[in-house]
Amino acid sequence: MTTTRSHLLPMARQGDSSDFVDVHPPKIETFDVAAMANVDPKGFVRQVDEYRIEPFGLYLARPVIGHPDMVYRESWLLPELDLQITDWYFSPGHELDQDFYLDVGLIRAGDRSWRLVDLYLDIVLREGRDAEILDTDELLGALGEGLIDRRTAQRALEATYRTVDQLAAHGYDLAAWLSDLGIHLTWRRLSRPR
Repeated sequence: MTTTRSHLLPMARQGDSSDFVDVHPPKIETFDVAAMANVDPKGFVRQVDEYRIEPFGLYLARPVIGHPDMVYRESWLLPELDLQITDWYFSPGHELDQDFYLDVGLIRAGDRSWRLVDLYLDIVLREGRDAEILDTDELLGALGEGLIDRRTAQRALEATYRTVDQLAAHGYDLAAWLSDLGIHLTWRRLSRPR
């Protein structure tokens, strides 16, 4: 088993525990299409209900087992955009004010499996309203500790800027932006409160 480096670094402001960032290596997720399995960043193997490969990316649908807040997940991996776009299904009473959660990462497509290296930055999209960038502190902490190089950090930042810029230009409408790129995502849209 590989040992990973993870520790807390103080932020510029000192105060409560929210002033510390957990510095950790990039999280890696594997999408084993042939085995209909998804290996999460902690190494847990999850059975997948559906994989679908399109010229622009990979679709995944699977239950979220053992999590108190989430029950299902639909995701699209879009290698050309360095994005994983996820629609989380929350347990009643645990819903968040978001429509889509976008992870910035390096995606490698393969014949039998795909791989995502999460580059820390996330974007919460509230359709028709706004987008919020999360975890800049994690990216900068990882860069400062040498867990990623400057080129990788720059790629993550550029993908984030490009994504937020294009979402804003399209009225924070994900489908409208992606449609302009010839990408048409389809979702199961399971019954649930929104």
